[in-house]
Amino acid sequence: MLVKYNETVLENISHSVTLAPRLEYSSNLLSEIMDIFSEKLYDLKKSNCDFELFFDDTDKNHHTAIELERNLTFSLEVLVTIRNRITSISGVYNIPEVLPSLVPMIRTISAKFFNIIPICSQKLSELSVHLGSIVLDSASLTKARFDFSQSNRESSIFLDKVKLMVDSKISKQYPNVDFSKLCNT
Repeated sequence: MLVKYNETVLENISHSVTLAPRLEYSSNLLSEIMDIFSEKLYDLKKSNCDFELFFDDTDKNHHTAIELERNLTFSLEVLVTIRNRITSISGVYNIPEVLPSLVPMIRTISAKFFNIIPICSQKLSELSVHLGSIVLDSASLTKARFDFSQSNRESSIFLDKVKLMVDSKISKQYPNVDFSKLCNT
């Protein structure tokens, strides 16, 4: 006996099957980005280590180096959380709950590094596109609805918390630096 499937069922199955490889690709892309950021941060921390004791408040390069370290630290903290959320996905119904707030976070980090580390900015933009398409496809499969303003609020609140944490960490690391003179992230 032949079972007749309507086109919608076949389309949903094909979309569902394509989500896993795209999610894996996104995870691999995220790992590449994190590796680049980790390497840059490691090198920068080595070159900034003298600032703990000898920071020249009049040297703009010193300020720029500290600000870059702050931005890299901030970005890595956010990317670790994004990776953890992606790896927590257990099924297609879980995707609309986990991924929507990640896309604005990724775009924020991408914008910070557009002129500083263009290759990472480009890879982050690609990642946000992939995750956005996964969100939309999972929504069509699960009939989920999104409140993008809520996702943006969640993203913004999370980014603010990470910023406070990183600012505190950097301030403790460089006690001789007047952070009121540094640009805000």
